[in-house]
Amino acid sequence: MDNLKIKMKEKIGYASGDLASNLIYQTISIYLLFFYTNVFGLSAAQAGVMFLVVRFIDAINDPIIGTLVDKTNTRFGRFRPYLLYGAAPFAVLAFLCFTTPNFSETGKLIYAYVTYVGLSITYTCINVPYGALTSAITDDNQEVVSLTSVRMFFANLGGVIVSYFVPVLSGYFSKSFGLSGGWQITMGILGIAGAILLLFCFSSTKERVKSVNQDHKIKFSDLFEQFKTNRPLVVLSIFFVLIFGINSINSSIGIYYVTYNVGRPDLVQWYTVLGSLPAFICIPLIPKINKKIGKKALLNISLAITVIGTLSLLIIPTDMVGLILISRVITAIGSLTAGAFMWALIPETIEYGEYVTGKRLSGLIYAIIGFFFKCGMALGGAVPGIILGNFGYVANQAQSSHALTGILITATIVPAILMVLALIDINFYNLDDKKYKEIAANLKERAELNIEGKNL
Repeated sequence: MDNLKIKMKEKIGYASGDLASNLIYQTISIYLLFFYTNVFGLSAAQAGVMFLVVRFIDAINDPIIGTLVDKTNTRFGRFRPYLLYGAAPFAVLAFLCFTTPNFSETGKLIYAYVTYVGLSITYTCINVPYGALTSAITDDNQEVVSLTSVRMFFANLGGVIVSYFVPVLSGYFSKSFGLSGGWQITMGILGIAGAILLLFCFSSTKERVKSVNQDHKIKFSDLFEQFKTNRPLVVLSIFFVLIFGINSINSSIGIYYVTYNVGRPDLVQWYTVLGSLPAFICIPLIPKINKKIGKKALLNISLAITVIGTLSLLIIPTDMVGLILISRVITAIGSLTAGAFMWALIPETIEYGEYVTGKRLSGLIYAIIGFFFKCGMALGGAVPGIILGNFGYVANQAQSSHALTGILITATIVPAILMVLALIDINFYNLDDKKYKEIAANLKERAELNIEGKNL
């Protein structure tokens, strides 16, 4: 594409898709466990198990959708049609997930499974092609980093909106419509906004990059070939599980930590918003930092900062609210930087996969990544739910010292262990900038030869 510069208007249009997804899925990540245990009426253990079951379903569903996306060919392109047709169902299912029907205990559990599974499948149908759209907009590495940075800026804007306004709106509407009605109306507003943003993303973007050979047949078995030959993809997949696991656990346990350990439920929205707010400083700097110190150093430093911020809660007294909020900011600076930059590595794995197999499997690779990051997000519901259940957590009452210990462990020790594993994992990523440029040049040469061959 001769280093085509993508206009900021298109970058913002593309980024609006992640803002849409985060308005809904950040709410799921941060508040769904709390909603299920404190509003809907499930036990912490029931909710935790459900998060794991939904991810098992995703293990089957995601690669199928990824394969379907790679086979798609319409007048709107390969990826954009899913944004157009998925917007309305995504909004409706999000609304239903935060609806409390007047069912029996068993009926409620079944309802929760059906709506959450439905939302997860719909999310995959949108997020896999949305993510793959990056590699179709541009194949220039610096433009990919820039595009991803704008995307992550908007994604974290969604996080800030969710962190602050969801508690405010649900509390406001609860005064007139009851606790469950307050959550339902709040999610209805976010769902409508998300659908509109997805339609804007569809209309603002353009697919430019085509596969070297679009005649190859996409098969489900390509999934296993990628895991066998594409080492960067394997390393990045594990990294996604760990990073999303860390962020999701920190988000979902935060509301419990502030409410019960700190004893300040009035600070929940501020604690959660501080988990996203540093993004507006960190993310715009990522392209420059990456250019100066390289991807591995950037990720290693970011994760080390996250470890320091997380473990500091072990020694900060719970009555020192100022230090607790500073700790939250430090943790967020590290985790947001690592979490934003890792998305820029996915197009590299697509190019590498095409280099070694001859197939450009954008949809399938994003489905693989999507499955792993949803597994990480599931940890945010499953791990806290299971630990809290085993430590004797009981909703809507003062907690025992044993339960408070369980909350503290989940907020500190568990994510710290995952961060150490992420540090180890990312240092096995063997695709540096020099190697990537060689691969990109090789693919460009193949494309030119392929065009010449068809013209003969």
